[in-house]
Formats: sequence, C-alpha cells, structure tokens
Amino acid sequence: MKKFLNLLLAVTVAVAAISCSSIEQMAKLAENVTVECAPSPLEVVGGQITPLVAVTYPAGYFHPKAILEVTPVIVYEGGEQAMAPLYYQGEKVKDNYKVVPSDGATVKENLRFTFVPGMEKSYLELRGVAMLKGRSVTLPSKKVADGVNTTYLLVDQEGVLPYKADDYMEIISQTAEGQIHYNVNSADVRQSELKSQSIKTFLAALDEINANSRKTLKGTEVVAYASPEGGQSLNRKLSDKRAGTAEKAWDKVTKGHRADDPDVKSVGQDWEGFKELVEASDIQDKDLILRVLSMYSDPAVRESEIKNMSEIYKELKGEVLPELRRARFIANVEYQNYTPEELQELVDANIDVLDEEALLRAAALIKDPAKKISVYKKAINKYDSDRARFNTGVAYLQQGKTAEAAAAFNKVGTDDADLKNAKGVIALRKGEYAEAARLFAASGNEAANANMGVIDILNGNYAKAAQELANAKGCCCNKGLAYLLNGQLDKAQEAIKCQCPTGNYLRAVIAARQGKVADAKAYLEKACTDPELAKRAAKDIEFAGIL
Repeated sequence: MKKFLNLLLAVTVAVAAISCSSIEQMAKLAENVTVECAPSPLEVVGGQITPLVAVTYPAGYFHPKAILEVTPVIVYEGGEQAMAPLYYQGEKVKDNYKVVPSDGATVKENLRFTFVPGMEKSYLELRGVAMLKGRSVTLPSKKVADGVNTTYLLVDQEGVLPYKADDYMEIISQTAEGQIHYNVNSADVRQSELKSQSIKTFLAALDEINANSRKTLKGTEVVAYASPEGGQSLNRKLSDKRAGTAEKAWDKVTKGHRADDPDVKSVGQDWEGFKELVEASDIQDKDLILRVLSMYSDPAVRESEIKNMSEIYKELKGEVLPELRRARFIANVEYQNYTPEELQELVDANIDVLDEEALLRAAALIKDPAKKISVYKKAINKYDSDRARFNTGVAYLQQGKTAEAAAAFNKVGTDDADLKNAKGVIALRKGEYAEAARLFAASGNEAANANMGVIDILNGNYAKAAQELANAKGCCCNKGLAYLLNGQLDKAQEAIKCQCPTGNYLRAVIAARQGKVADAKAYLEKACTDPELAKRAAKDIEFAGIL
C-alpha cells in the first residue's frame, strides 16, 4: 500500500511538473510557429494599414488548457502603435476565444492600424503572452513584416481648378456700311442717294480704315435687294438690275477713296430685312404680323399677305417696305486688338480704357499674384464681373490662401459646375474628403472628374482613379500614380510626361518595381533635387536594397 501511494505521489508530481512547464514550453517552441502576411511590405490605403496575417501553430504546440494573448504592434521611428490584443484558447478551455487544437491549426486575422508619419521605416511584430492557471509567460516577439509602403501619398492634392475663360478677341471682325435706296419697282440710282448721309458716313469710315494701323480692309461687297411685296420672279430681276446700277454707283462714290473692287451679290426678296425692321418697329401688332407670315412657306402667299397687311398697317407701306428697296455698300475689316504686351502696359498706364474682357485677359497674363488679383478686383468694381470674382478665388488658391479663396468663391453669384468644383477643391485641401467627393460629383465637369480621381486614390479605389484620370488635363503625375497603384506600370510610365521631381520619383518607383535598378537610381538622382523627396527616398520601402 505504501508503495502504491509513493507511486501515485510520483505520478502526481510528474503531471504537476508537466503542467507547470507547459506554457514555458510554448515559449521555447515559439520559433516553430510560422507567420505569413499580405501584403508584405505593409501598405497604407486610405490612411489605414490593414494586412491579413496567417499564424500557423504546429501539432503539439498549443497546450489544451492555455490561453494565448497576442498583441500586434507596429514599431517605428518615434514610437509604436499596438492593436487591442487577440485571444486564443486551447481546446479544453471553457471560454469564447478562438480555439487552437493541440494537433495544430492556422488562424487568420485582419489587422488594422492608423498610419502616422514615421511608419515608412518600421516593422510589424506579434507579442504573445501564454497564460495557465494564474501564471503567465511572455513569448518571444515574432516579426511579421518590414516597412510600410506609402506611395499613394505622392498624390497631388492641390486640385485641378482652371480660371474662367475670357472672351477677349485679339482680332475683331468689323464692318462699315452705307446704303442707297430705290423707288418702288425701280433700279435707277438717284443723285441724291449718292450724296446721302449714309454714303458720306461710309466713305469717312473707308478713309479711317486706311489711316488706322490697327485696321485691315479684308474685302468689300455690294448687296442688292427687293422689298418682298412684289412677285418672286419680278423681284429677282429687279434685285439683279439694282446690283448692276449699285456697282456703277460704287465706282462713282469711292473714287478718290482707297477701296477694293466689291463682290457684287443680288439677294432678291429681303425677307430677313423685313422681319428685322418689323421687330424693331413700333407697330402695335408687329408680333401678329410676324406670326401670320411665319405660317406660310409659299413665297407667293406671303407676298399677298404683305400687300394686304400694308393696306391695314400704314407703317409697313410708309416705313418698312421703302427701307428694303436698297443696295448695301459694305467694307469688311479686321481690327487688331491690344497685344498681350500692350494689355500689360495699359494695366499700369491707363487701366480705365480696358473693358471687362480685356481686364480678364490682362489678369491672366500677369504673373505677380497680388497684381493679378488687383486687376480682377478692378473688373469686379467696374463691371460687376462674376468671372473676375471666381478667378480671384482661383488666384488666392494658387497662393495657398484657402480662407481668402473660400471667401471669394462665396461671393460668386452663379452656382455652376465650376463653382461646385472650386468649393470641392477647398474641401479637398482641408482634408474633408467626403464633402469634396460630394461637390465633385455634383459638378461633373472635366476638372471635377480629375479631382474625383484624387479622392479615389486617397480612398484606395485605384482602378476607379485610373478611369477618372484617364482623360484628365493638368497633373500628369496623378494619372501616372493611379496607373502605378493599379499595377499598370507601362501605362504609368507613358502617362508621366513632365520632368518635375515628383514625375522622376514616380519613374524611379516604376523602374524599381520592374527590377531596373540602374534606371531607378538615375531617376532618383533627378527627383532628389527636391529636399523633401530626398528625405522620403531614404525611408521609402520601394527602394529597399537600392539605396
């Protein structure tokens, strides 16, 4: 009996020894636990690091009565960030954690960390503590992945915001005109018509054109008409005769005045002239007259209606129809407006001579931001120009003055697609991405679509970003970055046109991913003329093994 009790005691001590040493054994055998991580290196998407980690515990490792606390931690320059611990239990533990059986298993966890600057150069590790019956043992830390990829943060978040265009015309088409009038059913030019005020004004205009260095005579015309109350055939012949006599009259009146030989035309019945004169007249029933005539497509019927109406409405017979028995003398002119150099000189010397369009163009030419804004303010004060208000906001944004820009945009009266995009850019620069996305979607113009691509990059929607930016104007680097993040390296390289530091930095990333080490170093050398990019490159996981 004593022998049996001694044996039982020995067994009990042995079991106790095994129990006491089991979690220590888990610590000793921790090297047999394997870990896989995707992606590796880690990657920031939308400000978050969300790797999938798979931990494989081999058979015989996990004590059936143990609880394992695992804390994922990113260790970086300047600190560390830990997740809430994850808990696992052996198969004999009566709790609600994930069970790891004694014959082994693989557990997968989606981890989440918030990116902070400094994590570019970092590593992810798992810290474990095994617990059993009130005792605990710290397991060796298990490194999971090195470095955090932050390439998406190369996105340009300034936003695409074009100025409102002006309607300034460098060459202005003008005409000078005089007219001679005929008696009813006549093609004879009366002497009094050759000396009329209309002809005198026309000849004075011809002389002024020839004397003005800004004006170029591009051609002359003689155009003859007949009033539309006669028959169509009769009016065609009458118009042709008037064209002939008007051409002879041209030769007489322009003698001594420099003018090209005219292009002579015969129009026939002057329906367009009739409508214009009636619309401009004080005839009480002019809308009725025009409405009635528009009902008839047959010229003969319209002629008949005009005759009938001219008996009722004396203004037609006495004022409108006589004005249509005419020939027009026309000089076509090109006027050379102020050149870019002249516009900028006039801003300083005589800004008051500039109209709204000239002020908008002058402001667009000026490089100095303060002076540009002062010209826009002149257009606002003098012409109440809404475009100038909008452009003032754009100019402020280009200086980085977000508050001043927002104030300027709030004064714009036209809430169009451009204004919605502008307010979206303000939100983008403030980091209010949801509001920016709402405004870009409401705008829907070309610039807003490009800006939506920036939001997509920031949110990790790289495929959508590549679509949004495919036809975008402006920053080619954002387009190239979208393709790069989407894994389309050839398209990315093709999209990047500029030779700016950011463009060359992206080219270096592309080359590194393609395994072209020499090219990557060459592009980095160009990119690192920018001190900020040089500092970034030193920590960038994209260039691990290259620098």
